[in-house]
Amino acid sequence: MNATDLEEQKIGKYILIRDGEDSELGLFYKPLPCFGCGIGWFSFLLGFVCPFAWYVATFLYFINYYRRDPRERSGLAASAIAALIFSVGLVITVLVLVFWGH
Repeated sequence: MNATDLEEQKIGKYILIRDGEDSELGLFYKPLPCFGCGIGWFSFLLGFVCPFAWYVATFLYFINYYRRDPRERSGLAASAIAALIFSVGLVITVLVLVFWGH
């Protein structure tokens, strides 16, 4: 705080508590983690090698992790959809192997 801010505070004028340049939009100037594509999209791509990554991203989606950075929402949702499709495919494959395998 400088001297003019203290004088304005004594007079009864409002002063800015936060930095004027540090706004909500400043958050989105930062690059996303995981090579700049975000946790959701990184998990989506990694899920084709290790499907467990889709389930981790699905968990993050359901606990509203994207509220920290709304840019993460689409990638986390894509990973949740991929996890659903993989799970359905896995269940169908297991059922086919169990019932037609005998």
